[in-house]
Amino acid sequence: MAKKPAERIEFRYQGTNRAGAKVKGEIFALSDVLAKGELRKQGINPTRVRKKPKDLFGGPKITPADISIFARQMATMMKAGVPLVQSFEIIGEGHENKAMQKMILGLKTEVEGGVSLHEALAKQPLYFDPLFVNLVEAGEQSGALETMLDKLATYKEKTEALKAKVKKAMFYPIAVLIVAAVVTSILLIFVVPEFKNLFDSFGATLPAMTLFVIGISEFVQAWWWVIAGSIGGTIYTILRIKKTSPKMQEAIDRIALKAPVIGEITTKSAIARFSRTLETMSAAGVPLVEAMDSVAGACGNIVYFNGTIKIRDEVSQGTQLQTAMRNTGLFPNMAIQMVSIGEEAGSLDDMLAKVADYYETEVDNAVDALTSLLEPIIMAFLGVVIGGLIIAMYLPIFKMGSVV
Repeated sequence: MAKKPAERIEFRYQGTNRAGAKVKGEIFALSDVLAKGELRKQGINPTRVRKKPKDLFGGPKITPADISIFARQMATMMKAGVPLVQSFEIIGEGHENKAMQKMILGLKTEVEGGVSLHEALAKQPLYFDPLFVNLVEAGEQSGALETMLDKLATYKEKTEALKAKVKKAMFYPIAVLIVAAVVTSILLIFVVPEFKNLFDSFGATLPAMTLFVIGISEFVQAWWWVIAGSIGGTIYTILRIKKTSPKMQEAIDRIALKAPVIGEITTKSAIARFSRTLETMSAAGVPLVEAMDSVAGACGNIVYFNGTIKIRDEVSQGTQLQTAMRNTGLFPNMAIQMVSIGEEAGSLDDMLAKVADYYETEVDNAVDALTSLLEPIIMAFLGVVIGGLIIAMYLPIFKMGSVV
């Protein structure tokens, strides 16, 4: 197993430059000693170097979308013939995200110090995965860094767009259900008790539906903390076990693949990620067996992760990619046939790109179809729940005449 790169620390420094003028700034290094050495290389005599304190409130964070934009900016700069160090300076100083700005200028400092680009990226494992680093290294070794950055930018843009589509499919119904739960809770805790007090003053016999709702209201008022704690604890436990237990994670991912409607989106998303990642690495000239580790990690589902590792093992023993894919039972016949044509014609990366394009479009269509399907169902659900509560409260009022 490869040793994880040591994490670099951000230091603030003060000193004088070659002209004797006072300067100050920030620099990334593994220690204060190495930071001072790096500053001397840059012609700065450091008088004070201190570790920068962490932001009490966390500060802005770097997202995958930021990395995607960074890859496209770098590709554009390289195409325009801008030197690498100057590209970092232009992109970094113009970035609105301070965390991203510091990270980019840290890369600039590394490259200025003689470190290769892929080595500098490898020192930021939280933001640049092995696939990104390996493709940049391949571009540097082949002298085609500009082309490789362009492929990486396209890859990151497409994968982030795909993730956004899947999140959209999940977010809409969850958001509506949360709003429904909040509205229902407000009605049960604050509104229903007021009606109950009103009904008690009448002394009339209440309908069964009204009594049922009042019973639920009293239960929620008495045990709301147990209900909230149980829901929160259950969600936390599931997420915690999913992260720490491979068996639980695999079980959840298998359920996600077989779930109605959502399963179709999850499956097509995994196939699209598999195809897009393998296409990018194949076009970069990365050997098939070596590419599979990165492809497995990009699938986003442990079932497809295990399937890709199985494909890697079979391909390493001489099995054709199409046969190894069929043996997993995870890929549809269309994808396997496209890969078969690509292998026979010597254009595997082109065919994989077509497969990725097809399934990315399928995910987009499935998300739109899901949204259209859920809208009337959710509206009907809200009407039954909220409307039922309101009707239950007004039923006694309709009968008020008989009491008066």
